[in-house]
Amino acid sequence: MLEIITREGEIKKIEKDSEDALEILRHSTAHLMALAVQELFPGTHLGVGPAIDNGFYYDFQIDHKFTPEDLEKIEKKMKTLAKSNLKFEPEIIDYDKALSLFKDMGEELKCELIEDRKEEKLSCFKLGKFIDFCIGPHLRSTKPIKHFKLLSIAGSYWKGDEKREQLQRIYGTVFFKKEDLESHLKFLEEAKKRDHRRLGKELDLFSFHEEAGAGFVYWHPKGSFIRNIIETFWKEEHLKRGYQLVNIPHIAKHTLWERSGHYSYYKENMYTLKIDEEEYVVKPMNCPGHILIYKSHLHSYRELPIRFAELGTVYRYERSGTLHGMLRVRGFTQDDGHIFCTPEQVIDEIDGVLDICEYMLNVFGFENYEVELSVRDLNNKEKYAGTDEEWELAENSLIKAMEKRSIKFKRMEGEAVFYGPKIDFKLIDSLGRKWQCSTVQFDFTLPRRFNVTYIGQDSKEHLVFMVHRAIMGSLERFFGTLIEHYAGAFPLWLSPEHARVIPVSEKFHEYAHSLKESLLKEGLRITVDDRNEKVGYKIREAQIQKIPYMLVVGEREVESGNISVRNRYEGDLGAMGIEDFSKMVKNLIDKKSIKP
Repeated sequence: MLEIITREGEIKKIEKDSEDALEILRHSTAHLMALAVQELFPGTHLGVGPAIDNGFYYDFQIDHKFTPEDLEKIEKKMKTLAKSNLKFEPEIIDYDKALSLFKDMGEELKCELIEDRKEEKLSCFKLGKFIDFCIGPHLRSTKPIKHFKLLSIAGSYWKGDEKREQLQRIYGTVFFKKEDLESHLKFLEEAKKRDHRRLGKELDLFSFHEEAGAGFVYWHPKGSFIRNIIETFWKEEHLKRGYQLVNIPHIAKHTLWERSGHYSYYKENMYTLKIDEEEYVVKPMNCPGHILIYKSHLHSYRELPIRFAELGTVYRYERSGTLHGMLRVRGFTQDDGHIFCTPEQVIDEIDGVLDICEYMLNVFGFENYEVELSVRDLNNKEKYAGTDEEWELAENSLIKAMEKRSIKFKRMEGEAVFYGPKIDFKLIDSLGRKWQCSTVQFDFTLPRRFNVTYIGQDSKEHLVFMVHRAIMGSLERFFGTLIEHYAGAFPLWLSPEHARVIPVSEKFHEYAHSLKESLLKEGLRITVDDRNEKVGYKIREAQIQKIPYMLVVGEREVESGNISVRNRYEGDLGAMGIEDFSKMVKNLIDKKSIKP
């Protein structure tokens, strides 16, 4: 059992293996780190220091720029302090005393937090000479803090606002057991090797350019090639399933977004511009445009369902501190789709969306995922658009469609957005990390706002049931996820290069290029490495570039008409006929095999 102390000073015991215990350990270690920093760097002022998934951080306001060597010093100091078994001492404190205390310490940011919470019950925790404005709870003492590691330094802004004070954030992790810490550090090392930002540069897939603006992706030829394969596959699958492909402009008058509601609720995330003295909006989503296409003429119930799909690029303002490679950007392409149907068609339409979700995720090698069903809070129905009957029909349709496919799901009470319930797919990659991906969502608001109707069997107009759905979500985020899932070694069908021909010397260059031309005619993607380098070096380079196959040609291959084949997983596969190699590769591509 683990002893903890609440802000009221009550000592409790909780299970050491519980999630709560781990969170309290992490939060307490953040306080210990702040104490160590203030002792080593007098005059350092404090931001916030919460527990987070797999660790903790603390934000510091200091003129000195932290270095990796500083992390080592701070970590050493923390170990010394922890061994002295310092006690966490809580105090309930009134507003005036709290404000005076932190003003006297020069902690202006803490004073701001106190002002923000002056109507609440306030408390502090003391650890040695360190005092923090905090609600706790914390460990009873520093004694259990043994197995920790400071990981990195990053810039941050107070309250995430780039117009506010710039701070320095130190990240760390901590566990109760040494083996858990070691396991996590190994995981972080593997994740670092798979980082899509590093691999994107090494494999020459994409880039970002500050001079052009943060958060906008520049796709290089190899990355664009893979993107085109993904887009082509996506379009073919949608056409097979009765979708109609549409395209809409990138900007529209602000009045369209006022009608949709986005202008009122989403304006701070939208880019606007003036044209002929009228305000226009760079589209943050595609749904109003798809609705306009639907409404371009009347529809009978006999025409429904109507399924529109688009690889539509949208733009949303994200704070610079939240941008993260391709996973969080300001301009991205959604594989968007909107289904307009009758109430009677809803279950079948949801089933069709789940079918394409499962199929496409499996094709890309994501066989593990978790599914969440976000529903409304029944105790606060007034927060949601739509009638009880609509919500019940929508929720039941989502549930029945998932049950039909034996999809296990977690019900998320109160997590639905105001305009309808939804299903979210969370991918689990090869390292066990979760990524937000597919979404299936009802919308009761837009059909009413835009009067989106169909003529029913009774010859009267009825509001359509509208379903938003995205399979990959954001193409940029999906691509970044793919890179990390495969560590850059894409499945053969997605690889921009199927094989690289490596001649053993200059006299075999002509044969290598003739081999390339022969395989190109077979539809394979082939290059030749005819640089004046050693064969071993060329093979290592091909391995680094994640090329699926290497075809080594020399005297023996010229005489036999065969090729010496290597692949990136198993190494030397031995001699093979050119036709046999071509058939093998094309068969693997047709099957969309994950490994060559």
